[in-house]
Amino acid sequence: MENRTARATIRINAPTERVWNALIDPSAIKQYMFGATVFSDWKEGSAITWKGEWQGKPYQDKGVVLSVKPKHKIQYSHFSPSSGLPDKPENYHTVTIELASAGDHTDVLLAQDNNESDEVKESSQRNWEHMLDSLKKYVEQ
Repeated sequence: MENRTARATIRINAPTERVWNALIDPSAIKQYMFGATVFSDWKEGSAITWKGEWQGKPYQDKGVVLSVKPKHKIQYSHFSPSSGLPDKPENYHTVTIELASAGDHTDVLLAQDNNESDEVKESSQRNWEHMLDSLKKYVEQ
């Protein structure tokens, strides 16, 4: 499945701490992540839930926070019932977001594994690229 990992990167002109805070603050997330309302305490092993509307349909996705290294990396599982797949471990994605500080800017690297087809991978990649663009605009404002 490695070749079906969606990847997106962006350089944000802001310190890593500001980017990190935007990644874990529910009020910030709502501004750049397609209007999603996120519930989590961002501690390893804790649940995470996303609620919102996508293409006119309400959704509620879920996952678990797998790893947190403040200001460096966050990793979580993600399952969307709208995928049409059964809620089984093999149908969850792992999303990894890594931050690399480079002076007055921060490089954000995102990967989402376990995409079931090349088409799904490409769609996920486009969505993540859009989300990172929105994150950049939010943090740099």
